[in-house]
Amino acid sequence: MERIPRFPTNSPPYTRTSILSRFFSHIKRLPAGDKAIASVLLIAFVVTCLVGLVALERAFLVKVPAHGGGLTEGEVGAPRFVNPLLALSDADRDLTTLTYAGLMGIGADGSFVPVLAESYSVSDDGKTYTFILRANATFSDGTSVTADDVVYTVEKAQDPGLKSPEYANWANIKAEAVDARTIRFTLPQPYAPFIEDTTLGILPSRLWRNVANDQFPFTPLMEKPVGAGPFKVTRVERDKNGLIKAYELTSFKGYALGRPFLDRITLKFYSSPTDLATAVKKGQVESAYGIAREGALKTPYARVFGIFYNETKQPIFANLEVRKALSLAIDRTKIVGEVLGGYGTPLMGPVPPQSGIEEPALPDPATRLETARKVLTDAGWKYEEGTGWVKGKTVMPTVVIRTSSVPELKSIAALVQADWQALGVPTELELYEPGDLVQEVIRPRSYEALLFGEVVGRDRDLYAFWHSSQRTAPGLNIAQYSDAGVDALLAKARAESDPVGARTDLQEASDQISASYPAAFTHAPDFLYAVPKDLEGIVLPQITSPSDRFATVANWHRHSEYVWPFLVSSK
Repeated sequence: MERIPRFPTNSPPYTRTSILSRFFSHIKRLPAGDKAIASVLLIAFVVTCLVGLVALERAFLVKVPAHGGGLTEGEVGAPRFVNPLLALSDADRDLTTLTYAGLMGIGADGSFVPVLAESYSVSDDGKTYTFILRANATFSDGTSVTADDVVYTVEKAQDPGLKSPEYANWANIKAEAVDARTIRFTLPQPYAPFIEDTTLGILPSRLWRNVANDQFPFTPLMEKPVGAGPFKVTRVERDKNGLIKAYELTSFKGYALGRPFLDRITLKFYSSPTDLATAVKKGQVESAYGIAREGALKTPYARVFGIFYNETKQPIFANLEVRKALSLAIDRTKIVGEVLGGYGTPLMGPVPPQSGIEEPALPDPATRLETARKVLTDAGWKYEEGTGWVKGKTVMPTVVIRTSSVPELKSIAALVQADWQALGVPTELELYEPGDLVQEVIRPRSYEALLFGEVVGRDRDLYAFWHSSQRTAPGLNIAQYSDAGVDALLAKARAESDPVGARTDLQEASDQISASYPAAFTHAPDFLYAVPKDLEGIVLPQITSPSDRFATVANWHRHSEYVWPFLVSSK
C-alpha cells in the first residue's frame, strides 16, 4: 500500500519561529502542574546556557584592572611639610610620595625604575649620570616638567640655608641642564647607590623659585602641593583647632606612568596608635600600617636592631670574648615571639633580611647561656659567687643599656637585661624620650651599650654605619667600629657598578663585622599593612620607610573587567 505523506512534499521546511510557536503552543495546552514543571525546566535550561556562555567567554577573556573606587587609610601623626626637601614625619613622606615624583621610583621588586625619566646612562668612570625626561612628564597643574625644575630642586637641596634632610645626599654633586629634557649629574667619585637619590620628588621651579627659605614652611604650596606624582590634593580637612584631620587626593590623569586605577585616596590622621586601631576596628578607615590583623600584608623592614657597644665608655667591651658572650646569651626568638608577636626576623649580622647576604647562624636558644659561659671560661674568665666574672684583677662591671622609652624597645631591653643577668653580668637600663636619646646620648656617643635600630636602606650600603670615618656625629657608626679591611671593602662596594661584585664585597664585610661582634644584633622587624580584601595589585617592596608601601600605588585597584587578550596591551 502506498504511504500517503502527512504533509505535501513541496511544503516549506520548519522554521525556527514555527518550531518555537508549536513548542509554546504545546506548553499552553498542558495541565497547570505540568506547565509549572515545564516552566522551571525551561528557566533552568536558559540559566545553564547563560552560565555556560559566560564561562566560555571567561575562558578566552583576560581579567584586567579597571578605573574607579577609592581607599580610606589611617595613620598616626599629622603632616607639616608636604615637600620632598623638608618632609620629616611619616605623614609628610606619605603625602610627598603620593603627590610628587622623581626621575626614578621604586618598582614592585624593590629595583629602581624610570618615572619622570625616560632613560639614563652612566659614564665609564661611574661619575657622570645623564637623564632624559619623558616628553609627557607634567605637573598636576598641567605644566611640563623640565630639566630646569630638576636642577632647581637639587640646588635647593644643597642650599645649607634651607636645612633640608636631603642635603647630605646631594652635597658636592653638580647638576646641570643640557637642554630642556636632559640633565647631567657629576659626582666627585663613583657612587653606585646614587640612583636611589634620584627618587627625590621634583619641585616646579616656576612656583618655588621666589619663595625664600624662611617662607618655605608657610607657603600654601606646602599644604596643597603641585607635583608630578600619581595623585593630587583636592581637599584638606581641619578640626576646630586648625589641626589637619584628613587629606583627600584624586588620581592625576597626566601621571607619567599612566593614570592610577584608584580614583581617590583619603588619608585620615590620628593622635595615637590606640585611636588608629579603634578606627580600623570600627571601619572608619579601611587600611593602616603597623596594624597586626588577620590577612595583613607583611615584608621585612630594611632595618637592623641591636645592642651597640662603646668601649670608650666601657673598657670591658675591648675584649672580644665579652662582646661575643653577651651576644650569644640573647634569646632572639623570644624577642621576636613575645615583643613583636612573631612579626620579625632574628638576626646575628649587620644586614637586613632579603638582601642577598648570608646571615650568621643563630645560637641554639636551649644552649645559648651554656655556650656564652664557655666563651668566657675559654678566655680565662672565672665565675665567683658574690663577685661575678673575674679575670686576673678584672671584675666584670655592671653594664648600662640606654635606649628609647617607646614600649617596644623598652620591652626588648628588659629581655636582654634578663638574659645578661642570667649569664652573670649585672645589667641596668636607662630609658630616654626618643628626641632626648638622639640629642643627649647618640650624638655625643654618651653610652656604654645602646639599643637602637639602623635603617640600612635598599642599596645595602653599610658605609655610613661601619666605616671608621663615620665614628663621630653626624656619622652613624654608633659602635665606633674601626677595621682597615672592612673600610676598604665598604668603599669598594659603594663604587662598584657590577651588582655581583658589590654583593661579594658586602658579604665579606658583613662576615668580618659579624665575627668581631661590635654589636649584639637582635632582629629586623616586619612591616605590617592591613588592607581591604578587595584591594588588588598591591605589591610591597622591601620597606625602608613606611611611604615605600605606595611604590606601586598607581597599579592598585578595586575594580576589574574582562577583555580580549589582543586588547590588553592597549589598555
